[in-house]
Amino acid sequence: QVQLVESGGGLVQAGGSLRLSCAASGRTFSSYAMGWFRQAPGKEREFVAAITMSGGSTYYPDSVKGRFTISRDNAKNTVYLQMNSLKPEDTAVYYCVADLSPGAVITGTGHYWGQGTQVTVSS
Repeated sequence: QVQLVESGGGLVQAGGSLRLSCAASGRTFSSYAMGWFRQAPGKEREFVAAITMSGGSTYYPDSVKGRFTISRDNAKNTVYLQMNSLKPEDTAVYYCVADLSPGAVITGTGHYWGQGTQVTVSS
């Protein structure tokens, strides 16, 4: 069992930055690919970023590429999402996800999910 707890969300003006954190407990963190998804009201859940177990590979959709950066610290059992140049359309609840398969993380079928943290970007 893996427990995921997100933090770092909040209200920021357009063009600003936020860094989200996801702390994991339970089994060996370094065995899991990690990722972030988001869901805005009335919209489907959207893939935001993923990182492999060692951190050697990262994945982003075009909507956030160049603005968001995912990273991990396996010694601290934590994955981060640095969000720069935020736009109002980035407003959503952001969820952390973990799975033994990077593919499952990217496709949103990961086994473990956090409770989410709200990010609101004002124009």
